[in-house]
Amino acid sequence: QVHLVESGGGLVQAGGSLRLSCTASGRTFSDYPMGWFRQAPGKEREFVARISRSGINTYYADSVKGRFTISRDNAKNTVYLEMNSLKPEDTAVYYCAAQRPNSSTYDQKENYFYWGQGTQVTVPS
Repeated sequence: QVHLVESGGGLVQAGGSLRLSCTASGRTFSDYPMGWFRQAPGKEREFVARISRSGINTYYADSVKGRFTISRDNAKNTVYLEMNSLKPEDTAVYYCAAQRPNSSTYDQKENYFYWGQGTQVTVPS
């Protein structure tokens, strides 16, 4: 079992920045690739970014590429999402999640089996 807790959400003006954190407890954090997803009101939960167990490989949704950066510190059991140049369409609840070992598709939420409770990010238009 892995328990994930997100923090760092809030209200920020368009063009601003936020840094989300997700801290894990339980099983060995470095065993899992980690992802960030988001869900806006009335929409499906969508993939944002994913980082490999070592932190060497990262992947992003096209909508955030060049603006968001995912990173991790395995010594602190924490994964981060640095968000810059925020837009109103980035408004959503952001979730971190641990990817199932050996699952091949990193952008499908079904391949993640431990989830945090989410943190709200609001960018007013």
